[in-house]
Amino acid sequence: MTISRLFALAAGAALASLAACSPQDRASAAGTAPMAQPSRHPESGLPVIPLTVTQNGKTHRFMVEVAASEEEQAKGLMFRKQMGADEGMIFPRRPPDVPSFWMRNTVIPLDIIFIGTDGKVLNIAANAVPYSLDSRPSVGVAKAVLELNGGRAAELGIGPGAKVEW
Repeated sequence: MTISRLFALAAGAALASLAACSPQDRASAAGTAPMAQPSRHPESGLPVIPLTVTQNGKTHRFMVEVAASEEEQAKGLMFRKQMGADEGMIFPRRPPDVPSFWMRNTVIPLDIIFIGTDGKVLNIAANAVPYSLDSRPSVGVAKAVLELNGGRAAELGIGPGAKVEW
């Protein structure tokens, strides 16, 4: 075998090994972590994303499940027996509307936080009573509704005007 033939075989093998690597493999090899997929809640299977609420210079961080579809929003936190202190569920409203929530089949008390189109809290239905069929409406057009454990908003000093980002 000639030197030029050996060189050609070596170059071909090197190219083949590069072609077999995915961009994630190269990123990992370079010491860069691949982009993580959003985590999923073990009970609901919904995506879990970070959300922050800022008011009076204080920022509170939560990990919230995203109930995006009509079916997911209809179920919400029904039948859930517990939720972590810094957990919740966000209900994006597409298109924004004037929503009203109730507590049918909801076991734990909740703070229902209505978020305006500007990303600020419009109003809070605090400590909504489990299983209640009473309507809890937004006071204006909302782009989303955030549910937290009952009393958590007051505990953290969250009220109308707080900025919510996710």
